[in-house]
Amino acid sequence: MIPFNKPPYTGSEDKYILDAIHGNKISGDGPYSSLCHEWFNTHLSPSRTLLTPSCTHSLEITALLMNIQPGDEVILPSYTFVSTANAFALRGAKIVFIDINPLTMNIDETLIEQAISKKTKAIVVVHYAGVSCEMNSIMAIADKHKLCVVEDAAQGMMGKYHDKHLGSIGHLGAYSFHETKNYTSAGEGGLLIVNDNKFFDRSEIIREKGTDRSKFFRGMIDKYSWMDVGSSYLPSDVQAAYLWGQLQKVEDILNSRMSLWLSYLDNLKDLEIGNKIALPYIPNYCTHNAHMFYIKTKNIHERSRLINYLKNHGVMAVFHYVPLHSSLAGKKYGEFIGIDKNTTTESERLVRLPLYFGLKIEEVNKICDLIHKFYKT
Repeated sequence: MIPFNKPPYTGSEDKYILDAIHGNKISGDGPYSSLCHEWFNTHLSPSRTLLTPSCTHSLEITALLMNIQPGDEVILPSYTFVSTANAFALRGAKIVFIDINPLTMNIDETLIEQAISKKTKAIVVVHYAGVSCEMNSIMAIADKHKLCVVEDAAQGMMGKYHDKHLGSIGHLGAYSFHETKNYTSAGEGGLLIVNDNKFFDRSEIIREKGTDRSKFFRGMIDKYSWMDVGSSYLPSDVQAAYLWGQLQKVEDILNSRMSLWLSYLDNLKDLEIGNKIALPYIPNYCTHNAHMFYIKTKNIHERSRLINYLKNHGVMAVFHYVPLHSSLAGKKYGEFIGIDKNTTTESERLVRLPLYFGLKIEEVNKICDLIHKFYKT
């Protein structure tokens, strides 16, 4: 069986994990956390970054930083993971869902303004599959209406919008290091990206249980105390050590995934030309990170048959998000504004194919051969 995913592992992680275990500090913000922060601060400059236990936690911190209150409204796409909405629903916000661009599966920026009301506080964009949203237009809308923009770049590390890294463009951003992502910190993990400096001091306090403990450890104050609301949003230094090992091979992982992604594209483009399937669309303003390779079938029934066919022949392929506005919680905490022209229809067509560091080109060829056989039957 070719699995859908295997967590990325390069072999360089082991020595750093052992070093962290035998060190003097394995709780949060130890030596390897510092190394990771330095790496991200350099690569995402002038952004400032903080490791978190998950992208979910990073998004929750953004809601706290923006002082989201009950009755506030937050605009985001319905086609996303539940954490994107949960972070703001937890603060009492009403989630305002809008439709997606069917080419990219990202939020349709042309529909944002019609969803803005006097209660709107933020626009949350999701860079699906590491493919950027149209950020210049979105930031212009946000500036016009004095709104904050949060980039849910869970899938976006090493992806770019023009020459800017995803997550470093909006006021706040977030990465995921879950085991299904291009890079992981031992299965779970996340990164808060602060692009507006007015948020940084408070982000440290919220992340450190509402205290100014970070300043204490830097020798800036002689004692720390409770300053604000917060929680324990620090990953262990063992997690950071695993991530540090991945960062040493960041280009190797990216290049390997890109090679696999391009192999899929080359193998399957004839089926798109023959109108059997649709392939991913990459806008010219975007440098994607080969996070995901998906195809789109004719409809949900064909998708189910294809997934079962691949499974019966030893390949695990999966569908992805069920639109949030159709869920029980989505109806309770949110509302879809406008017409659902693309979100449901496109979500029901999408099939994700295996793509992970360590997958072999021969395995990609086998998967593509099976897809060709399916469409010949």
